[in-house]
Amino acid sequence: MSMVLPSLDELKAQARRLRTTLEAGGTAVSHSKSLELIARQYGFADWNTLYAKAGNQPPRRAWNPGDRVSGSYLGQAFKGEVLGLEAMTSAHGLYRITIRFDEPVDVVTFDSFSALRQRVTATIDEEGVSPSKTSNGRPHMVLHG
Repeated sequence: MSMVLPSLDELKAQARRLRTTLEAGGTAVSHSKSLELIARQYGFADWNTLYAKAGNQPPRRAWNPGDRVSGSYLGQAFKGEVLGLEAMTSAHGLYRITIRFDEPVDVVTFDSFSALRQRVTATIDEEGVSPSKTSNGRPHMVLHG
């Protein structure tokens, strides 16, 4: 059986709450010890093992190769197919997704010319929203449902 683990941020928050609760009860523990205790609660031998497992999970709302998706890319609506998804090792909770659009999307907002894209790779979070934004504050990519 494969369990879905909380995000690394949530696991660390659990460790902080555990530490605070134990200290309120008169038992002082280090932050490191509270991380180790959280790891054991999830059935892992130590924090490093839990950290590695939690950091390499697909997003909670997983999009898998072959899945049909819809959303917006640079403000343009699209429907398409997921070609690939991978966890980014340099940033926990972020994923690199590659999508082939059913119809090319014009990524230029000028009337004088167009730049059509049918296949794009973007960074998204667990909710399917890009942390990077356009100059008007709109996320580069937003996946729906």
